[in-house]
Amino acid sequence: MPTVPSVALNNGVEIPQLGFGVFQVPDDETAAAVSAALQAGYRSIDTAAVYGNEAGVGAALAASGIARDELFVTTKLWNADQGHDSTLRAFHASLAKLGLEYVDLYLVHWPTPARDLYRDSWRAIEKLVADGRIRAAGVSNFQPAHLRRLLEGSSLVPAVNQIELHPGLQQRELRALHADLGIVTEAWSPLAQGAVLAEPALTEIAGRHGRSPAQVVLRWHLQLGNVVIPKSVMPARIHENIDLFGFVLSDEEMTAIAALDRGLRTGPDPDTLN
Repeated sequence: MPTVPSVALNNGVEIPQLGFGVFQVPDDETAAAVSAALQAGYRSIDTAAVYGNEAGVGAALAASGIARDELFVTTKLWNADQGHDSTLRAFHASLAKLGLEYVDLYLVHWPTPARDLYRDSWRAIEKLVADGRIRAAGVSNFQPAHLRRLLEGSSLVPAVNQIELHPGLQQRELRALHADLGIVTEAWSPLAQGAVLAEPALTEIAGRHGRSPAQVVLRWHLQLGNVVIPKSVMPARIHENIDLFGFVLSDEEMTAIAALDRGLRTGPDPDTLN
């Protein structure tokens, strides 16, 4: 079973650098997928209230026999629940579905800037951190302007910003700001839903290492220092996505992948999703 390295967050909490995502996995299939991931060696599971599968995640965790302190569980506040009091209610609903006493990471899912409620939500999250219900707090899909506004009047710097990030959308400006602020970059859609996997640069690198293009992209994320959460319900792919520690990309190969950036979004624009 592979040993996944961890990354230290800005409050000292350690997050596994490779986790397992369950976006778009139906709740009745989630327990089986998460169980397969745990058996393959994943210890970090990423879900969200809006995915509708927190209960399936919780069932798999409970059945796993793995000690709670060996697991890292992330869930997210949905847009409709933003605001101070509604954030507290939504968090406790998520906790109940997961069957847990705390989560390791809780994220504001989108900034929804036109509604301008994320700072109220963040105040509620600060309280949950102080109460010990959240080990680390973060955000998702926040752009530089959203991060700067969030930090006005708040002493709690997000530990993580989970963003769409893959070779076709490399988010260099945002990653540089994360580095300046001490925020870990976490990549969702790390394979661009497959849209980049036929790139000649990736297929050539994959052939050189005897790996798949997906493994090359995930290895690229790890070498950049990103936390990454690939998703699959197929056991063979779940195993393939964690088998990343027997090869290393050269500086030249990293440079070739860096050249693939073309502003390719597979998901919504955080500046306009409200």
